[in-house]
Amino acid sequence: MAFFGLFSKEKKESLDKGLEKTKQSFLSKLARTIVGKSRVDDEVLDNLEEVLITSDVGVDTTLKIIERIETRVSRDKVLGTNELNTILKEEIAGLLSENNSGDSTKFSVDKVNGEPYVIMVVGVNGVGKTTTIGKLSHQFKEAGKKVVLGAADTFRAAAVDQLIIWSERVGVPIVQQGMGADPASVAFDTLQSAKAQNADVVIIDTAGRLHNKVNLMNELSKIKRVMEKVIPGAPHEILLVLDGSTGQNAYEQAKQFSLATDINALAITKLDGTAKGGVVIGISDQMKIPVKYIGVGEGMNDLQLFDRNEFVDSLFS
Repeated sequence: MAFFGLFSKEKKESLDKGLEKTKQSFLSKLARTIVGKSRVDDEVLDNLEEVLITSDVGVDTTLKIIERIETRVSRDKVLGTNELNTILKEEIAGLLSENNSGDSTKFSVDKVNGEPYVIMVVGVNGVGKTTTIGKLSHQFKEAGKKVVLGAADTFRAAAVDQLIIWSERVGVPIVQQGMGADPASVAFDTLQSAKAQNADVVIIDTAGRLHNKVNLMNELSKIKRVMEKVIPGAPHEILLVLDGSTGQNAYEQAKQFSLATDINALAITKLDGTAKGGVVIGISDQMKIPVKYIGVGEGMNDLQLFDRNEFVDSLFS
């Protein structure tokens, strides 16, 4: 059964292509677990456990999935190996559902009490943070929203320059004070400018360093305090960008950042270049933070809203 519904053919093809390496690795391993077997037994479950762990789903999440399948095997008494794929799809989709991953249905956000919706983007250098901001800006603009960017990653000149290039490419205004400026000051000016322009969405880039957890926490807290003075309740979304190709390292980054600030959304990038797409499942389950976006290619529209059913359906297709 396909879950796609109204999911466009173009986006489906992009998702399938983006997950190709993960699918090939995952499905080939899965096929080997049931060779010569007609029913799901302890040996099949042991092999399945190994498949999930080596597919970067993570140990804790893998054990949770295996436990759920064991419950179904016990309940149904005899479970054929031909049913294993269907059961596995259902259990993975169920886990993602419990963490509200893939609940967004459109690339659009609404103002909050008449004020711009503020997104603060965090993540280490090299994960595709600036590219994600650029593509997100494009998607919001395509949805008819007025977007303003804030270059508050002032520790690297390249970070400011890259964001300026994206602002020009997408055609959205940017507020920047150059390298070495106070990030909180940039954020303050950005929100004031966005209010003056009657913008719908503000996206603030922040420094991509895990230099020191205490310093990181203090820096992000200061930016948040300053923004809240301009727009009460800001930032409305703290989006952590993770590189899916790093597998379990992405999970470790998520843990570190969750200790430093209150992340409430995830974007997992670079899934097209890796066989480690299973990390999406593990991070969502272990962090209890919804996956909102996934990056499945280089194109402007290859940053997609994450839909758990489409993801799982593609993974098993």
